[in-house]
Amino acid sequence: MAKSSPVSYRSAESQAQHAVRELGLSSQGTERNYEQALTGVAGFLKDMGLQGGLHRELNTATAEMYLQIRSEEVGQKTLDLDRQAIQAVLGEKLEVIKSEREQILESRAYTSEQVQMVAGAQSERNALATQIAENAGLRAHELLTLRPVEERAADTHREYRDDRFAGRDNVAIYTVEGKGGLCREVAIDKELAAKLEDRRFETSQQVYDRGIGYQQTYDIGGGKNWSDSFSKASDRELGWSNGAHGVRHEYAQERMNT
Repeated sequence: MAKSSPVSYRSAESQAQHAVRELGLSSQGTERNYEQALTGVAGFLKDMGLQGGLHRELNTATAEMYLQIRSEEVGQKTLDLDRQAIQAVLGEKLEVIKSEREQILESRAYTSEQVQMVAGAQSERNALATQIAENAGLRAHELLTLRPVEERAADTHREYRDDRFAGRDNVAIYTVEGKGGLCREVAIDKELAAKLEDRRFETSQQVYDRGIGYQQTYDIGGGKNWSDSFSKASDRELGWSNGAHGVRHEYAQERMNT
């Protein structure tokens, strides 16, 4: 990143304008698009409590964290533009991240009935994980990170929709660690939550999934082992598998409809 005077005191918009001017772009359209993209990045860094602004705080790690979170919120075209703007400022290539929002809209999601059929062909601990993943819209690794909200609160540096649990009554609130390390609230029907609490470890267990360590509170499936179990059970029961992520997509489609 080019050397310049600190701009942490500036607004997110001013930081973005300053960064774009330093790039010396020839296209006004690109300047406008990059300013919009970098304004979002600067605002994210501030919300994270990183007060150095784009000048000091934007690096590969914070950029990838931002893009991972954005992948749930925007389509591929916008996500790619964000990445290109950040690359221009950093002067280095970043990993291409796929828009999860777009994948949800395009994917072949399971129906609730199909999920229950698959769960019926799994072991007790994996079946419960499947039911919870569908009920709360969890990723495979997030199942390993479940904890009651009373024991671990969600991160406060990000705004959450007030209607995110609209239509969900009689639920227990838990938190999970998601993409980019974001700790967010999830809702689980109380009947399922009671089954989950019955499988609570006396002390949390250190587990590893794809080389990453997690402190697991409950004896349920999660991560790659659960994902593999789901795919095999889906093949046995349905004759096809769209992968465990299809469970999260079914949840997301239902919530978007709501």
